[in-house]
Amino acid sequence: MFQNIDEVKPRILIVDDEPQIGEFLGEFLIEKGYEVFYAESGEEALRFVKRVRPHMTLLDVRMSGMGGIEALRQMKELDPKIGVIMVTALHEEEIGREALKLGAVDFITKPIDFDYLETSIMYKLSAMIE
Repeated sequence: MFQNIDEVKPRILIVDDEPQIGEFLGEFLIEKGYEVFYAESGEEALRFVKRVRPHMTLLDVRMSGMGGIEALRQMKELDPKIGVIMVTALHEEEIGREALKLGAVDFITKPIDFDYLETSIMYKLSAMIE
């Protein structure tokens, strides 16, 4: 039996190689009632996906080491149902299209519009449990 989203504290993984961005996003999401995890690299994110099974991931496109697109590809292989919102500092339409084709549920640019982010996460999570 599948639990209602209101009965589960959704787990969100933030993946960004800039710790201050992860901390800022994390504080916002914790205030909204989410359980938050943070990874500084694509490789670390994959370990979290295996261990924690997050419901949603906020994944930076440009990171040192494994980039966001490769991390997205591998996350979807590990867990095809994981929700992934790609985050980038640049408006990169080609990368956005590729990310959506690989299974990302959204693509947002920095600076992040927190109202939009909150709405997107809530909408995507509720759609995942229906």
